Formats: sequence, C-alpha cells, structure tokens
Amino acid sequence: MSTHHLIVGGQRSGKSSRAEKLALGWARADADHRVTVLATALALDDEMRARIARHRAERPAGFDTVEAPLALAQALQQLDQPGRLILVDCLTLWLTNWLMPMQGAADLSAWQAQKQALLDVLPRLLSPVLLVSNEVGWGVSPMSSEARFYVDELGRLNQAVAGRCAQLTLMVAGQAWTRPIEQDVE
Repeated sequence: MSTHHLIVGGQRSGKSSRAEKLALGWARADADHRVTVLATALALDDEMRARIARHRAERPAGFDTVEAPLALAQALQQLDQPGRLILVDCLTLWLTNWLMPMQGAADLSAWQAQKQALLDVLPRLLSPVLLVSNEVGWGVSPMSSEARFYVDELGRLNQAVAGRCAQLTLMVAGQAWTRPIEQDVE
C-alpha cells in the first residue's frame, strides 16, 4: 500500500505549510529520517524570485532542497531511499513549466511522457512522498481555450496522482480535511 499523500487546495490555502508540518513530524519521529523538498518553480521574474526566497526561508531547518522544474520522475528516482521523505512542491508549477514554457511552444507529447513517468514511478518508490498541488477547477470556466486546457489537465493530473496515494488532504482557509483514498475495486 502506498504511503504517499496528496495535498490540494486553492492559492494561499496553507498547502505548503501543511506539507512542511507533516514532513517535520516525520523527520522528528526518527533521528535517521531526512526530508528533501523537490521544488518545481522557475525563478523567471522578480516576484517569483521573492516567492521562492520566502519559501526557502520559511522551510524547517535541515530540509534539503533539489530543484526539479521538468524532470520530476527522474528526480524522485534519484532521491528515493528508505528513511527519506520527499516533498514535491508543487505539481501545479510543474505542469505550468510543461504547458506554458517561457521559450517556445509546449511539447504535449513530451508532457504526456513526463506525466506517465511520474505515475509509473510513484508506486515503486521506497520513500514516502508528499505532493502539493492546486485545485483550480472550482471557479468560473476560463475564457481562453489554453487556460481551459490547463485547468482540465491539472484536474486529470491531480486525479491520477491521487490514485497512487494513500491519503488526500484538502486545504481550506488553512484548515486540513484529510481522509484515506478509496482505491477503485474492479
């Protein structure tokens, strides 16, 4: 059974803080436990650089950070080991890096391959993984076809990842609603 945990919610709902608190509790449970944050953000403008700096400064001491803006499955495989929890923050930005690259057009076949690689690697990992993602599909349907495609793709990604996790937390106004994920029975 998977030990992975997906944490979803709106922007500023407390997703990253919740994931860090869970990771810190895990690390404190055993002196041999380590936590690595896989950060997917790209620092392409001043505002994003400030956000990244704030996230780093607020992270608990002792957390390692590895940047993985595109090759997430490969980074998970490289870090995988008993005694290490991996915190992925976040799937939303990872998808953005693939579907809305700053240079050139999106490579949808490469995105699908990367998504499938993530889904394939999750069940094989020895490390427990906390995955953070936004829930963006609860509002008004976006005006552009590109934005609608993004919202749909993030919804599909979140559903597929949830299917490989043991727990799901929905963050609302800083409050966590957590439950085990029911696996489909055929």
